Amino acid sequence: MLHKVIQVRLYPTKEQQQQLAQTFGCARWWWNLALNKSIQVYKETGKGLGRSALNALLPGLKKAEETRWLADCYSQVLQATTLNLTTAYKNFFEKRAGFPKFKSKHGKQSIQYPQNVKIVDGNIQLPGNIGIVKAKIYRPIEGKIKTVTVSQTPSGKYLASVLIEVEGENPTTTTEGKIYGIDLGLKHFAVVTDGEKVSKYDNPKHLAKYEENLKRKQQKLARKQKGSNSRSKSRKVVAKVYERISNSRQDFLHKLSYKLVSDSQAVIVENIHVKGMVRNPNLAKAISDVGWGTFVNFLAYKLERKGGRLIEVDRWFPSSKICSHCFHQVSEMPLDVREWTCPHCGTHHDRDGNAAINIRSEGIRMLKADGSAVSAVGGEVRPKLGRKSKLRHSPLSTEAHVIVGTPI
Repeated sequence: MLHKVIQVRLYPTKEQQQQLAQTFGCARWWWNLALNKSIQVYKETGKGLGRSALNALLPGLKKAEETRWLADCYSQVLQATTLNLTTAYKNFFEKRAGFPKFKSKHGKQSIQYPQNVKIVDGNIQLPGNIGIVKAKIYRPIEGKIKTVTVSQTPSGKYLASVLIEVEGENPTTTTEGKIYGIDLGLKHFAVVTDGEKVSKYDNPKHLAKYEENLKRKQQKLARKQKGSNSRSKSRKVVAKVYERISNSRQDFLHKLSYKLVSDSQAVIVENIHVKGMVRNPNLAKAISDVGWGTFVNFLAYKLERKGGRLIEVDRWFPSSKICSHCFHQVSEMPLDVREWTCPHCGTHHDRDGNAAINIRSEGIRMLKADGSAVSAVGGEVRPKLGRKSKLRHSPLSTEAHVIVGTPI
């Protein structure tokens, strides 16, 4: 069985918006209460509360005078909230994520329906008292609906992420197509080589395009009185600008990742430590805006869906310091040096193009060391030189894929 997610736009009526707001509020309140209760119990006993223990608190809360309104919320939404909280705790203790945070009524809101959601005449029918919600479904939803996550963006839009299960088997690993080596950067978002030619893709700098507009709207928001309707409207205006920036970034990353995956059998990138790099105050804004991590994730699930492979070269691999012609390694390579000449063979290099070639050669070496059959064309395979790298398959399952709008 295969899983995929299709995201659709919802257009609820005024009454349905009010019902959804109440449901968002109930789920948010229960998350915060359950999280606070878990923290208190852990401090007292050294043990947390499991899913069953938390769900056992719900019947009493629904009967209590001060929290009787909780009974109006669809019960499975609250149970799904409990499951998400316990999963968040598990991810924290297994060091896959940070500690769960309390939810705020400001910002994105979401709830999850684990079952009983139906597609009716091109619209989505939600269980409980909400009923059929008008929807714009870009693609046919074929297969068994597993869960549906309904969310409201800070700009006020309503979305539904529909997880469906379809019959089929995972694609077999392909050995046809090109092998790309990619050097990610700030001046050029990606420098790509297939062994025969080097292509450069400029950094679109999405935030810089909207920075002046965003600054004016944020200043206007700062002048509004807290708690006023005017401030609430102004907050949505700012959120729309951020949403526009995010959408333009996602569009660029989707199109570039699709272009690279469509004719490749493997894509090789550096394992960049973004969290550590953003500690540099001079580059933090640019690194956060460029979206390297999202781009690698897009490559990962698209390659996995096709049967390709994502290889991540160790972050300490000196791709910029090695001559791709004779493999001589220089001792230092400051960031401001964009071109250099190899002191051993005299070959003149473009820094980023040379790094992309070395990344590709290292990835092919890792593939061959792993026993994989590859049909690489162009370029030399760099000798190992005693350096350690990791071969990682595509890390994401197709469950993580969100299909938005037109095909990517």
